[in-house]
Amino acid sequence: MNCSIVVPVMNKLHYTKECLKDLFQTTCNGVNIVFIDNASTDGTKEFLSHVDGISVISNNKNMGCAASWNQGVRQSNSDWVVILNNDVRLPGGWLNNLIDSAISRDVDLISPGMREGELNYNLENYATDYAKRMKYAFRKWTPSGVCFAVKRSVFSNIGLFDENFHIGQYEDADFFRRCKNSKLNMGITGRSFIHHFGSVTQKLIQSKTDDDYSLKNRNYHRQKWKINFLKRHFERYREQLLVKYWSKKESFLYGHSLLEKHDGSKLNFS
Repeated sequence: MNCSIVVPVMNKLHYTKECLKDLFQTTCNGVNIVFIDNASTDGTKEFLSHVDGISVISNNKNMGCAASWNQGVRQSNSDWVVILNNDVRLPGGWLNNLIDSAISRDVDLISPGMREGELNYNLENYATDYAKRMKYAFRKWTPSGVCFAVKRSVFSNIGLFDENFHIGQYEDADFFRRCKNSKLNMGITGRSFIHHFGSVTQKLIQSKTDDDYSLKNRNYHRQKWKINFLKRHFERYREQLLVKYWSKKESFLYGHSLLEKHDGSKLNFS
């Protein structure tokens, strides 16, 4: 498979080890795995330096998501680039099914179905049943920044990620908006499934800094795209209606939704 996987990390070594173990178990030879370490201080850099079979880019400061993603894209020359968080677990078949779905549907960007929260279930059994039930489910909609595969030609078409977004948040929304404006096809498929614990790196960074980078990024995003009060609320209202419609339709037809979240007491569909 002509594919590269780009994984930025900053601390949270436990999640990186689990993610890497899954990557080795679920990807074939020829898949280029690139880790970008953003000045970790918990042994992540040292750990990655002793792992064979991957490429590692070590930064002396936190470059943020957009710049790290760009480093990974430039490091690779594959037909497909998968941008992936490290706080995920990956069952067998997730990558092949993701790329196969993209090719069969002729889409330029694609994300897998996903469950977020505590890993309180058998991942392999759940993923197998999920992919079987959801193989025809597809939302022609914005992918998820947690995991998305991008056809190489997209970067030639619209450019790389906007590095004016500081540390993290909104750089994925900006990229997807640029893709939408260029009329590129994108969406979420039920043929592939992963588990996401839930933005553990962003939560760590936010707990250790007084820099409200999320607010700065949000303001930059709104200014860049001229998203005023009316436009913002119209887009939000439209999205809420569509998500409600899709989740109800998917749960009725398949017993799952493309985006699921366990809140500690029950599983919610969105």
